[in-house]
Amino acid sequence: MSLSNGNASLVSIISINYNYPEVTAEMLASMRKISYPNVEIIIVDNASTRGDASVLKAQFPEIKFIQSDVNLGFAGGNNLGIKEASGKYVMLLNNDTEVAPDFLEPLVEKMEGDPTIGAVSPKIHFYHSPNTFQYAGYTPLNKYTIRNGGIGYREPDNGQYDNDYETAFAHGAAMMVPMHVIREVGMMAELYFLYYEELDWGQRIKDAGYKICYVHKSKIFHKESIATGKASPLKIHYINRSRIIYMRRNVHGPTYLISLFYLMFISVPKNILTLSVKREWKLLNAYLKAIKWHIMHLSGKSVRENPVL
Repeated sequence: MSLSNGNASLVSIISINYNYPEVTAEMLASMRKISYPNVEIIIVDNASTRGDASVLKAQFPEIKFIQSDVNLGFAGGNNLGIKEASGKYVMLLNNDTEVAPDFLEPLVEKMEGDPTIGAVSPKIHFYHSPNTFQYAGYTPLNKYTIRNGGIGYREPDNGQYDNDYETAFAHGAAMMVPMHVIREVGMMAELYFLYYEELDWGQRIKDAGYKICYVHKSKIFHKESIATGKASPLKIHYINRSRIIYMRRNVHGPTYLISLFYLMFISVPKNILTLSVKREWKLLNAYLKAIKWHIMHLSGKSVRENPVL
């Protein structure tokens, strides 16, 4: 497929900045080297409390810059960008990534070659560990534990995943979705704020009859966890709160009851005991707040809302 300026579909690339404009600037600098001829770049500043995000517009005048007055989380910030997007395809891209110059062409070609595909993600390597996989696809979520695994995670890239295939989920750090699919299934559920929102979105895309694919010829490099940190109270709170939200939204019938039993009598006691033994009091408090949130929001109606475009 020829991708000249005249016939290349417009891709809207959306990225969220929060507190690290210098990291976002590195991503944007890599974007200036891409070979795909028809993109718009939308940067959403999620009410940063550190750094002056407005310098991004001055340094990169080609971008569309959106300033949010409140922190809308990953889903809400991306949804804000989606509402302003004009592309045939929407590419969500973490600000802590850098891209290969030709990363977009294989994704667009994959989409345009198969209308049954509803989302794609590229090969993702860890930025600080050259030639090491972060993502080459995902395994399905276990419906009881609400956990899954990453295909290729931390493996050296020896060409073992150099073929395209259908996968359970796209990766939130870099995923492309056609605009018509977003109009059909809705945008990401903003209730999540952080974590699991792209898995939930992927499940809704699959429920609508579309496939999700890993595209090996597209590559990005992910710095990961610059904003949230590893094992931070923020991460502990939202990843556990969001895991349960996913269960409540996507697991049904007898499976739901088994999952709920596992959560109440195995997972929660185990996590409380582990954090207590380690004397990780801040992490324990964040975890308990995640459980309390669900006790305070037992109504299923608000948990199941999806914003529409």
